[in-house]
Amino acid sequence: MKEFALLFRHVGDFEALPESEKTLVEKKWQDWIGSIAAQGKLKGDKGIRLASGGKVLKPAGVVTDGPFVEIRECLGGLIVVKADTLEEAVTLAHGCPAMERGGSVEVRPIMIQ
Repeated sequence: MKEFALLFRHVGDFEALPESEKTLVEKKWQDWIGSIAAQGKLKGDKGIRLASGGKVLKPAGVVTDGPFVEIRECLGGLIVVKADTLEEAVTLAHGCPAMERGGSVEVRPIMIQ
């Protein structure tokens, strides 16, 4: 079985949502990731959620605020899944709550050396 990273790109700021909506969104994520875990396809016991702020290091030692606030989507987190093929990993990505809010899921094979 191979490993694939599902990278979640979000539109908008989760922290700006009202608390009641945050709770619903978090529940959707828990249920969706739980369904992958129930199939024995989740590597590890949970996903990695990234904070909205950070820094970006560019060539020549230039450091800027990040992540790239001028673009529409930002990387919000990732999980690693186990699947036999890329197509199976894409199938696991269906139903991801990021897509309900205009986001996307990037599915990438992990190169194990």
